[in-house]
Amino acid sequence: MSSAEPAARSTARPAARPAARSTARPAARSTARPAARPAARSTARSAARPAARSGFAPRPSSPDGRARRGHAQAAGPLGRRRFPATRTRHTGRVLAMAHPVDLRRCQVLGLGGTACLALGGETAGALPARELLAPSSPRAVLGLVGVYFGLVLLTAAWALLGRLVGGADRPTPRALALVLAVWAAPLLLAPPLFSRDVYSYLAQGAMVDAHLDVYAHGPARLGGPLADEVAPLWRHTGAPYGPVFLALAAALSDLTRGQLPAGLLGMRLVALLGVALMAAALPRLARHCGADPSAALWLGVLNPLVLLHLVAGAHNDAVMLGLLGLGLVAALGRRPVLGAVLVTLAALVKAPAVLGLAVVLVVQVRAGRRPVPAVLATLAAAAATTVAATAAAGTGYGWIGALDTPVSAQNWALTSLLGRATRSLLEHLGSDLAPLAVPVWHALGLALTAGLLAVIWWRLRPRPVYALGLSLAAVAAFGPAIRPWYALWALFLIAAAAPSAPVRHRVAAVAGVLALAVLPDGGPAGAGQLLLAVSGGALAVVVLWQARLAVGPAVPARTA
Repeated sequence: MSSAEPAARSTARPAARPAARSTARPAARSTARPAARPAARSTARSAARPAARSGFAPRPSSPDGRARRGHAQAAGPLGRRRFPATRTRHTGRVLAMAHPVDLRRCQVLGLGGTACLALGGETAGALPARELLAPSSPRAVLGLVGVYFGLVLLTAAWALLGRLVGGADRPTPRALALVLAVWAAPLLLAPPLFSRDVYSYLAQGAMVDAHLDVYAHGPARLGGPLADEVAPLWRHTGAPYGPVFLALAAALSDLTRGQLPAGLLGMRLVALLGVALMAAALPRLARHCGADPSAALWLGVLNPLVLLHLVAGAHNDAVMLGLLGLGLVAALGRRPVLGAVLVTLAALVKAPAVLGLAVVLVVQVRAGRRPVPAVLATLAAAAATTVAATAAAGTGYGWIGALDTPVSAQNWALTSLLGRATRSLLEHLGSDLAPLAVPVWHALGLALTAGLLAVIWWRLRPRPVYALGLSLAAVAAFGPAIRPWYALWALFLIAAAAPSAPVRHRVAAVAGVLALAVLPDGGPAGAGQLLLAVSGGALAVVVLWQARLAVGPAVPARTA
């Protein structure tokens, strides 16, 4: 460095500053700002990107600090616009602070909902026969109002959680699994809710344990307290379930020695095991299908139908779906034999899961295996699994002929409704064909289901999991029997393979409506009970609205 450079700096700066202040500022206000803004934006962005990645933004500086103020002026009028990196840092901090608060709000709100469900179920649930209350008793009325109050709270918590899952800073699958555990905890010791099927499970397990033919006779053949708890409609009806589930029920009966409280708790633990398998398989299945694991877990496992019917109702559909999910994950992970075995075990719980073998076949063919060897290998694995499971359970193959057991005169499946309406019309006209109306409509429904399955699999061959979900939806919708929890067959798989957010939104809306379709005692609804249920739901809506006004809305986000 020469000796002339310090002198030049010391003499040039004082002369330059007054000139810049006196002449450059008026021109900058009128002409320099429009020209300076694009340059300022381009330079600020290029300078801010590395800083945004590291979490902080260094301020632009110069030896005298003028460039710092000039940058702030060029950023916007009156200094309202922040530096881009500073804005990014501020937004990230706000989201980081808001995310735990909103997730905690979802946990607390859903916990309050399931707690109200459990408390209301103590007087309005599917209680043992000796504990049943008259629907008009004050305790039963209060319990019914409490159940629907909690149901609306739970649905609201689920919807709020969906907004978080659809946001930029979505919860991880592990965090969502914790939410599921928190929500399900109050239901663990609650009485059965929304169905009395769990009593049928216990009675059928006791029949297998007593070496009675569970497919030829109903629980009435067993007799005793367990048979008295079964709904009258099913006391003389054989079991429609496969040997895998009946073996589990028999083992539970032997373990609990026929004690009803211990049996109810044990059957709920079996259902919780199935839900845990669902929660473990669904994120992996979603990754194989190119979907977001958190969104899939929110829709497929955290929805109210799972908590109401698989946890509170202890339905064996949880075991079926858990095994089916694990089998599909194994098949997509290039383990087709294991996949076929697990899917077959799921079908030996409830028969509709057998459609999952189509996914195992399609995945093998897409991987380059020839169709004939793939079919033979899959059928061999399924047949060997069926023979081994049936021999171990000791139940025989009577379940094949008992697959139509869920069909009842009070069923509200579409084909059953049309059949009853047609029968009434023919009886009114005096026709002798009236008794054939319901069977004909059931046959038409099965034919329509078969046609839909062919179309679905032909058009969606590249997306076998989604095709399986739609196929199970067709089976539930047009089959001879339907229950609200049958929707979970399709919902679980559509959650993992839905092609777009609108599809998930429609499925979520269907789940929300079906959650309101059954009374907590599992029986038919009267006018007075419907009024009480609506009152409980309306009270919850009022409480939620008042809480929203008091606390304020959450961070805006899209629904998953």
